[in-house]
Amino acid sequence: MNSIDLTPLYRNSVGFDRLASLLDHALTSETSVGGYPPYNIEVLSENRYAITLAIAGFVQEELDIQVEKGVLTVRGNKNSEPERKYLYQSIANRTFERKFNLADYVEVTDADLSHGLLTITLVKEIPEEMKPKSIAINQGGNVLEHESEGYNDGKVNKK
Repeated sequence: MNSIDLTPLYRNSVGFDRLASLLDHALTSETSVGGYPPYNIEVLSENRYAITLAIAGFVQEELDIQVEKGVLTVRGNKNSEPERKYLYQSIANRTFERKFNLADYVEVTDADLSHGLLTITLVKEIPEEMKPKSIAINQGGNVLEHESEGYNDGKVNKK
């Protein structure tokens, strides 16, 4: 698969190198096998989010959640169970790994397992020094002073 040239998008941008690598990775990497486990990404408020994964049959000890270099990784490693005999089996009972790329300043704050759903809460906290601020425009010492009596019909009278 060919890589897409994103150069035109960055002509007026500074510091978005990570975005280019994320797009390139998304276009070249394989998707998760069969889309398992299914998940939702929910906006809770302006700077709060939740990722909910449907992981029926997993217990807390079989789950691992890690964040490294802006990537949230959720792994489920099913412990071996005694051999069962099924007439029909549709509930997935397999090991999985699901990765989510996190934007800058997004932190995982909580994880909760309830009723077969793993909910991971995230908050985007922009540091105070990164928030927008107004910049005062100062007039330097070389300010031109205009005298109304020095003008005559649009022409300047030299004194």
